[in-house]
Amino acid sequence: MRVVVVGLGVQGRKRTAIAGSEVVATVDPVLLDAGYRRIEDVPLNSYDAALLCVPDAPKVELLIYLLGNGKHALVEKPLLSEHDSDLTKLAGLSAETGTVCYTAYNHRFEPHFMRMRDLIHSGQLGQIYTVRMYYGNGTAAQVKASPWRDTGSGVLFDLGSHLLDTLSFWLGAIEQPFHVIAASRFENRSFDHVTFGATGKPLMQLETSLLSWRNHFYADIHAEKGSAHITSLCKWGPSTFTVRGRVLPSGRPDEESVTLVQADPTWALEYDHFKSLCATGGSSLQTDMWINRTLNSLGAAALSGEGQ
Repeated sequence: MRVVVVGLGVQGRKRTAIAGSEVVATVDPVLLDAGYRRIEDVPLNSYDAALLCVPDAPKVELLIYLLGNGKHALVEKPLLSEHDSDLTKLAGLSAETGTVCYTAYNHRFEPHFMRMRDLIHSGQLGQIYTVRMYYGNGTAAQVKASPWRDTGSGVLFDLGSHLLDTLSFWLGAIEQPFHVIAASRFENRSFDHVTFGATGKPLMQLETSLLSWRNHFYADIHAEKGSAHITSLCKWGPSTFTVRGRVLPSGRPDEESVTLVQADPTWALEYDHFKSLCATGGSSLQTDMWINRTLNSLGAAALSGEGQ
């Protein structure tokens, strides 16, 4: 497959390295080592797909151009718009032209995330009671130095989108509405620490932060027949997956743990997945539409002062 990388920031460089010899052109409006300044200048007959590693604002317009011209597209998360109709239009274009529009949530390809999905779907845990996740990094200062990143809802849209996608990946379609528990601006103009959740079954609490000086992720799922836990990601390793089997009527549970110490496999696995979608089809924006609606609702609530 012949691909164009659009945007040569940190993510664009990673995508270029993963795609290797399949990259036939690069696009960036500023950086001098890019071959083109605009995607429109790249000959349409020279590529099959584009990897969009750009800020949020131009994503929809770029996708309309690509899908409308029969080109597959991988776009870095999140795919957001103030207007739901924009994502509906993208879904229609994708179906009409037979192209793939795939939003990159690479954590789906974390080995322990796939183990968690398979465990939940197996029914071994029984009814899920509670889901709690935390995702934090220490990038507050870098975000503050970036005029386009330190705006609006900040960490809520950046890391919160990952957590919502993970919930969907593990649990499938989620019906209950989410609410803001706390939204703070400790160092930044935008929110740099946000906690949000949903009541009902399961009960969900999600926390995101740019103020975690050691990057960290954890997930705790408690259920009818036991619990499952993830500590850290492969890129920050070691990463551990633990399953505990409930002992009735009470007592110390049986426990099994798997710990991985390895390089981050998710970028390469995701690129392979994208290529397989391009070959066989199967693109869908339903999860993106749900994430978009949920984050826009939460963002509006946070900006209005709810949870502060």
